[in-house]
Amino acid sequence: MTQLLLSMTLNKATETDTHTPDLFIGIDGGGSSCRAKVLSSDGSITGGGFSGRANPVHGLEKTIESIIDCSQKAIEDAGLESSAIRHITAGIGLAGVNLPSLYEKISRWQHPFKEMFLTTDLHIACLGAHAQQDGSVIIAGTGSCGISISGSKMFSYGAHGFPWGDQCSGAWFGLQAISVSLLAYDDLGPQTSLCDRVCDALNTNPLEIADKMSNQPSKEFAKLARLVFEEAKNGDAVAISVIEDGVGYLNKMARKIMSTSPGRLSLIGGLRSELLPWLASDVQDYLCDPIESPEGGAIYFAQSKSRQKANLAQSQCQ
Repeated sequence: MTQLLLSMTLNKATETDTHTPDLFIGIDGGGSSCRAKVLSSDGSITGGGFSGRANPVHGLEKTIESIIDCSQKAIEDAGLESSAIRHITAGIGLAGVNLPSLYEKISRWQHPFKEMFLTTDLHIACLGAHAQQDGSVIIAGTGSCGISISGSKMFSYGAHGFPWGDQCSGAWFGLQAISVSLLAYDDLGPQTSLCDRVCDALNTNPLEIADKMSNQPSKEFAKLARLVFEEAKNGDAVAISVIEDGVGYLNKMARKIMSTSPGRLSLIGGLRSELLPWLASDVQDYLCDPIESPEGGAIYFAQSKSRQKANLAQSQCQ
């Protein structure tokens, strides 16, 4: 499927040779979705695209398929022909490429762009949140992690992946919802309304939950996260305890960042609005709203790398 999509893309790219200078695309790929933003250097051309998950941990082919799909949607949204892809410099930030083997595999991909610069989703999120300035971000979406950038140095926190890490992420909340539900069913833990909610969401019964969720990707667990927050609002003590446990981890991460990398700190990701009211007051007071999206951060990254490459080439010619 991926090879077919790539072949179609490249065939279209050869139909015309209309050069569109200074075009960039920023791509943010994660465990649930992939987003793209096209931007010209003068800001006159913009477009956005959305596609399925793009975390190579869960499949290289699906990741490449999603990158191409959301790129073509963004190009179309910008009013450009599909052949423009060969003239676009891409900055791509993906979950999972903090693992060297996956970084290498994506780097070897015969992509359809003019140039491609690859980094982690954490990196582009931080670049976007602080408009390329030093700062830190905590991501709480399908997964969770933190990063600080200070000059040329980067420090990461978490980013070990689900189920080994990713505390206070959507996938983690989904897993906790299942765990406390099964304990309640076995009468080995406190009773919770989450048991019925989880069974209804999965259209199954407690005895079949393990079989139904076995080998499912993190995004399937993350779909259950909303149940925890809904039942917490309804006063379920177990759901409240799960949130407090997860938020305790985020508070520790935030305070670690605040003490070692002072500067702007932003919380981003799909669970941001749900988690904010639960955070400790000192952490809430310290947080800043992100300036730009991760896709915007990916464009910053592509522009910076493109300039560095051009400057290096120029210096070697002198």
